[in-house]
Amino acid sequence: MTRKPELSFWQIFNMCFGFLGIQFGFALQNANVSRIFQTLGADVNSIPALWIAAPLTGLIVQPIIGHFSDRTWNRLGRRRPYFLAGAVLATLALIAMPNAPALWVAAGLLWIMDASFNVSMEPFRAFVGDQLPTHQRPLGYSMQSVFIGIGAVVASLLPWVLAHFGVANTAPAGQIPTTVHIAFYVGGAVLLGAILWTVLTTREYPPAQLQDFSEAVRTPAPVDASRAWTIGLAFLVVGLITPAVIYYGHLEKELYLLAGMLIVFGALFVWLSRTRSHGMVRQVMGDLYGMPGPMRKLAWVQFFSWFALFAMWIYTTSAVTAVQYGTTDTQSALYNEGANWVGVLFGAYNGFAAVAAALIPLMARAIGLRWSHLINLVLGGLGLISFLFIRDPDWLLLSMVGVGFAWASILSLPYALLSDNLPTEKMGVYMGIFNFFIVIPQLLAASVLGILLRVFFHGQPIYALMLGGASLILAGLLTLRVSEPT
Repeated sequence: MTRKPELSFWQIFNMCFGFLGIQFGFALQNANVSRIFQTLGADVNSIPALWIAAPLTGLIVQPIIGHFSDRTWNRLGRRRPYFLAGAVLATLALIAMPNAPALWVAAGLLWIMDASFNVSMEPFRAFVGDQLPTHQRPLGYSMQSVFIGIGAVVASLLPWVLAHFGVANTAPAGQIPTTVHIAFYVGGAVLLGAILWTVLTTREYPPAQLQDFSEAVRTPAPVDASRAWTIGLAFLVVGLITPAVIYYGHLEKELYLLAGMLIVFGALFVWLSRTRSHGMVRQVMGDLYGMPGPMRKLAWVQFFSWFALFAMWIYTTSAVTAVQYGTTDTQSALYNEGANWVGVLFGAYNGFAAVAAALIPLMARAIGLRWSHLINLVLGGLGLISFLFIRDPDWLLLSMVGVGFAWASILSLPYALLSDNLPTEKMGVYMGIFNFFIVIPQLLAASVLGILLRVFFHGQPIYALMLGGASLILAGLLTLRVSEPT
């Protein structure tokens, strides 16, 4: 066996550069899709349901892409074919989104766009684990965070910058402003160009060579799944009861999606305990059932972290325009000024994240990965909660300092805690499964946040940010349950 070679700074730079493009498109989606939905006639209470497409797509796509990328080897390599295919599809979706003629078309394009981002994004996480020796992986994930921050800053600021250069920032009822059109076209070009840079400037180790490296984690013995039916039965019972509760309680219809998810996963776990199949579904469900212990603990950290992030992405525009700008009229200049400022805020937290990504490796060396993640998530939670008390929109930039540190930490430290415990030949599928705990809380947020706001907070979106802040603090505390890698 041999040691995996260290990569130079510029080799790590090249292999991570594609993430700039992915995050450029992702940031345009996060900062502008709610605005597009509202402009096309969506009520603020229906926006979470429209966003359900995005996380549902990730839930389906990421483990499948992970499974196949683990088994792919061709002229482009192992992970790079998926980078490129996702980039082409995402570019087309970005160009089409601001031209959507109706709300249902925009919702469908969000589905396609998010699926395409996931096709590119999931293999990038496994790519770092494939290419870098253990001690360089935190640097690799931090480098990804730097590019995520840079791409997101520029993307989030684009409509605001274009407006300041005289590009039209308002449009007739039902039409998307020119600033948003241009921003999405630029986003498509940047996404495709950045991915092409990584594809053309990197190489990959063949699967057999990866297995020969001395640090490779070997695949554990197959897990006995004969008891998986107990989990499946519990899911099935809750899933079958939930529709009656929704119907008789007059709850939002999007909750039926959660019931359907519980029924599907329940049936799959029951099937897992009985099947003799060796196909893709059996392997993915078996890996989910038998995932490593550190991954189980980190799953809860990811769950509450991403619940908070999705609450922020869905509701910041409607919260800031309503509270700090005092309007809900999507055709008004004041609303569109506030919506552009949200783009600035999103750009700011990504900029702060780029700075934090350079500091986090130093924090981790000084106090460890767990305590670093706890501190960063608490800072993010306090930042979101502060939206309740700040009335001057300029001061919201201070809130975004905490959110930026949390975002940089979420994008790097959980993966550094996890990657050393994953089998080399299953790095992709386990990274895909790990993303279940990014996607599931997003589905939950999209399904229940509207209900929580209506029932407990008189439909005021600002309180979604408060709930998100509390969720981040809880995620930080749960990090202490995870052991540091040795």
